[in-house]
Amino acid sequence: MKRMGMIFRAKANKALDRAEDPRETLDYSYQKQLELLQKVRRGVADVATSRKRLELQLNQLQGQSSKLEDQGRKALALGREDLAREALSRRAALQQQVSDLETQHQTLQGEEEKLTLAAQRLQAKVDAFRTKKETIKATYTAAQAQTRIGEAFSGISEEMGDVGLAIQRAEDKTAQLQARAGAIDELLASGALDDSSGMAKDDIAAELDRISGGTDVELELQRMKAELAGGSSASQQAIEGGGAQDASRSQHSTRPDFDKK
Repeated sequence: MKRMGMIFRAKANKALDRAEDPRETLDYSYQKQLELLQKVRRGVADVATSRKRLELQLNQLQGQSSKLEDQGRKALALGREDLAREALSRRAALQQQVSDLETQHQTLQGEEEKLTLAAQRLQAKVDAFRTKKETIKATYTAAQAQTRIGEAFSGISEEMGDVGLAIQRAEDKTAQLQARAGAIDELLASGALDDSSGMAKDDIAAELDRISGGTDVELELQRMKAELAGGSSASQQAIEGGGAQDASRSQHSTRPDFDKK
C-alpha cells in the first residue's frame, strides 16, 4: 500500500507539473495579493470609521460637559448650590467618559496609522510583484517560443517527430517496393519465374531481337547510302549529257560556213 501510494503521488505530481503553467500561477498569486491588499484597505477604512465615530461622541460629550458647567455656574449664581453640585457631579461623570473615549481614540488612531503604513508597504510589494510577474511571463513566453522553434528545426518536437517518422516510413516502403520490383525483373529475366501473360522473353530471344534490330538498322543505312550514291551518279550523267549536246550544237553551227567557203 505504501508503494502504491508513492506511485500514485509520483504520477499525480508529474501530471500536475505537466499541466502547470508558470504564467497562470503568477497571475493567481498576483490576484491573491490584490485580495489581501483589498482586505487591508477595508480594515483601514473600518478603523477610520470607528475613530470618526469616537470623535463624534467625544465632541458630543464635551459639549454636554460644557453645558453642565455653565448650568452649575448659573445655579451657583442663583444660590442653588445643590443644583450646582448635581451639575458638577454629572459633568465629572461625563469627563470620565470623555477620558475613556480619548484613550480609545488614541488607540484607534495608532492602529489606523499602522494599517495605513502596512497598506502602503503591501501596495509597493504588489506593484513590484506585478512588474516582476510581467517580466517573468514575457521571458517565459520568449523561452517557450525559442524552444519550440529549436525543436522544430532539430526535429525533436512531437509534431516534427511524427512528420519525420512518416517520411521515414514512406521512404522505407518506397525502397522496399523498388527492391521488390528489381528482384522480380531479375527473376523473370533469368527464367526463375514464369510470366503468365506470355510476354516475357528469355536471354536467347532477347539477344536475337537485339541482333535483328541491329541488322535492320544496318540494312536501312546501306539502302540510304545506295540511294545517295545513285542520285550522285544520275546527276553526273546529266551533267555529262548536257556537255555532249552543247558540243554537237557547236559543230552543227560551224558546218554552213565551210559549205559557203
